[in-house]
Amino acid sequence: MAVRMDDTDRKILAELQRDAGQSLDEIAAKTGSSKTPVWNRIRKMRDAGIIGQQTFVLDAEALGFEACFFVLIRTSEHEADWQARFLKALRDRPEVQEAHRLAGDIDYILKVRVKNARAYDAFYQALISEVRVHNVTALLSMEEIKSTTMLPLET
Repeated sequence: MAVRMDDTDRKILAELQRDAGQSLDEIAAKTGSSKTPVWNRIRKMRDAGIIGQQTFVLDAEALGFEACFFVLIRTSEHEADWQARFLKALRDRPEVQEAHRLAGDIDYILKVRVKNARAYDAFYQALISEVRVHNVTALLSMEEIKSTTMLPLET
């Protein structure tokens, strides 16, 4: 279902991206609207799939997850059965925050958040015991410079 969005919709989305915990009254005041129309617009965008689940962003380091690895995976396996097992293995592991299938020399890249290098090794050993991969390269992030879930909405 295609939804036509106007400036008010984009302002509402920008506010929700900034802080989804705001009240409808706060969002309405910041977007120059009132509570009921804001709620109706949010419901319409949720029904259309523009707005997904609402979550809170947790501070990984404050919770002890101090190591972030970017894992580059090359595989020589491309059969449907292998891919289904690989995708299930990724989905079953909460350490995997993101997984992307790539074009080019690397087949997949994962963002893996763990407490330390030992925890990464446990993740790695479990993954390769479930699915065969040709080559794995793990890159430790030394510093997170920017991380956001916000899309650049134009208003």
